[in-house]
Amino acid sequence: MSTPGSSIADFLAMLAAERGAARNTILAYGRDLEQAQEMIGGQLDVASPAQLARLGQGWSSLAPSTLARKISALRQYFGFLVDEGLREDDPTHTLPRPATRRPLPKILSHAEVEMLFATVEDEASGDSPAAVRLLTLLEMLYGSGLRATELVSLPVSAVPRDVPFLTVTGKGGQARMVPVSQRAGKALQRWLALRPGDSPWLFPSRNGHISRVRLFQLLKDLAVRADLPPEKISPHVLRHAFATHLLEGGADLRALQTLLGHADISTTQIYTHVDAERLVRLVNERHPLARRRSSD
Repeated sequence: MSTPGSSIADFLAMLAAERGAARNTILAYGRDLEQAQEMIGGQLDVASPAQLARLGQGWSSLAPSTLARKISALRQYFGFLVDEGLREDDPTHTLPRPATRRPLPKILSHAEVEMLFATVEDEASGDSPAAVRLLTLLEMLYGSGLRATELVSLPVSAVPRDVPFLTVTGKGGQARMVPVSQRAGKALQRWLALRPGDSPWLFPSRNGHISRVRLFQLLKDLAVRADLPPEKISPHVLRHAFATHLLEGGADLRALQTLLGHADISTTQIYTHVDAERLVRLVNERHPLARRRSSD
């Protein structure tokens, strides 16, 4: 049974063990709940509906996304208390319900992606390890839709031998198989031949593997050399481009969810806005009633 003050730790442990929540999510929820406890001046697990209503008022100046996260943390926490029999009522009905909109992803055109590749392919035409490494990183960001953290932390053991798949550990420690294109596979083989040392990491550095910050810097510098605005290029933008361009090519949304490692398909659905015209055309051309009208 939880002791006073320990229920927050128990809730966070449940998130990690049962829901596979990412470490950053657990830390953020922990900060939100501790802050809420400080604001009410007592134990959060016995807070009244009136105290929670005052919390919502005190957070009214926060950005909608931040407010939504804090309220989500509280609702999940009190739901946990009720499920565990630590509380009979759920007081969160007095919290506001912020209307948030997931921001639309930044989009790269096909031409802009081609400019990036033309630049790095020209630079990697020789055997410069730095240029071949950057080509490999770009191929795997745009060709496989990897997150920055997933890419830089890839071990050498994840590289496919006979099967064109990578084994990637994503958010919450969830493993998934990610296809590697023929282009990316060729770049990988070039990089493996030039890769220095015996580090267990695919992209080693002096202190382990290259960092997310270093990956951002490499891409910004490449954008400048490709005559593109550096603020427009990042690992996540390339991941968005991977998803967007696959949808444009007719990819199934469920398949895209699997490739991106999204736990919830609602996260994947953000990409459908870029392909609205194709979807409308699909309904007009492929729906049985559309064909019936044409025959009439």
